[in-house]
Amino acid sequence: MLPYQARWIEDRSLMKLMEKSRRVGISYGTAYDLVRQHSRAANRNDSWVSSRDDASAKLFLMDCKTFAKSLKIAAADLGERVLDDAGNSAYVLRFANTTDINSVSSNPDAFAGKGGNVTLDEFALRNDPRMVYSISSPSIDWGGRLAIISTHRGSGNFFNILIREIHEKGNPKGFSLHRVTLQDALDQFFLWKLQTKLPEGDPRLEMDEAEYFDYQRSRAATEEIFAQEYMCVPADDASAFIEFALIDACKYPAGERWEFSLEDMTAGTNPLYAGVDVGRKRDLTSMTVIEKIAGQYFTRKRIDLQKLPFSEQEAILWPWFERCTRVCIDNTGLGMQFAERSQERFGDYKIEPVTFSGPVKEALAYPLRSAFEDRAIRIPFGDDLLEADLRKVRKETTAAGNIRFVADGDEDGHADRFWAVALAIHAAKGPDGPFAYQPVESMRPQFRRMGGGL
Repeated sequence: MLPYQARWIEDRSLMKLMEKSRRVGISYGTAYDLVRQHSRAANRNDSWVSSRDDASAKLFLMDCKTFAKSLKIAAADLGERVLDDAGNSAYVLRFANTTDINSVSSNPDAFAGKGGNVTLDEFALRNDPRMVYSISSPSIDWGGRLAIISTHRGSGNFFNILIREIHEKGNPKGFSLHRVTLQDALDQFFLWKLQTKLPEGDPRLEMDEAEYFDYQRSRAATEEIFAQEYMCVPADDASAFIEFALIDACKYPAGERWEFSLEDMTAGTNPLYAGVDVGRKRDLTSMTVIEKIAGQYFTRKRIDLQKLPFSEQEAILWPWFERCTRVCIDNTGLGMQFAERSQERFGDYKIEPVTFSGPVKEALAYPLRSAFEDRAIRIPFGDDLLEADLRKVRKETTAAGNIRFVADGDEDGHADRFWAVALAIHAAKGPDGPFAYQPVESMRPQFRRMGGGL
């Protein structure tokens, strides 16, 4: 174990908390620590490890099995077991002393009525970290320890609130605090450890610590994301129009199939809508297709195009337009040509050009945020570029009292994906299909002249 891993493992505090960079081996070290504890004949505590999703829960138990085997500790993999009548389940590793390591997914209800050691991994990424903490922390009341591990997820997240309590309010809950940034890990031989695991030919084998740091920084979707994911600096939710907590609550579960093919869209019976933010050289052309079901918006396709002639963009996007009930297209600047040609091809009722202005952006942005607040939208899990764009947009008030929606531009555009989703929702709020004019008999009263008067 590297020095920062060893300090975490050797800390026997009743409650300990780790704010960390991504992928520096803290969960791996925790698996080793739990296996070592369960190997002792005197151990009487079960362990409950809550991961952010089912795949992470499986991976954690695989690490535990690997350590049990390498340490020659008798342990039996009991597979997935149902824990209660509500259907909560866990992947279970049982040791010779009949204690278990139970690896569960993120549902906090799985802790109700359970006791022993509790580990909350990627704590800040839960839909409701405060609720997870409230339900799980009493599990250690009759023996056991609580460990919370996470990267940050916004300044208003309960994980960051716990850390601020430690620094600013005298640590009322009594946590032992650990902190490992990417720089900390590199200073403690992380790159050497990583390079012992990489296959021949991997470009990271030739990097030194400074080059690896710059490599990870350049790969991040934004500087804000790099600071949060690797340097333990929570993103400022106060400056973003849509908070991380809202975004996290509206993601599809990891591994769930959400994306439609053109054939799927042909067979679908629910209305489909698209939004397109248009770019040609520097900015992206981004398209989002949503399916509307009982007032809920389900993302079914996302396409980002960059530096493609309009003829090639049309060849890629028009087949999707054909299957949609309505499409709203950015009609600003270069978008005017794309919107006009699309309207000529599909008609005025299907294609709605939208010219961006201050009031129009406001009319687009608020329904998008409302969809997140109401949990009425689903977006792909693990789509870092979309997530970064949703975070880019900020609401500002000018000295004259006018509201502006602004976004810092970078190589990935000016929040083009944000506006594509907003346009798709705008399309879904319009008419559900083309309308033809039907003349009806006039309802105006008919008068006839009688005796020279009315």
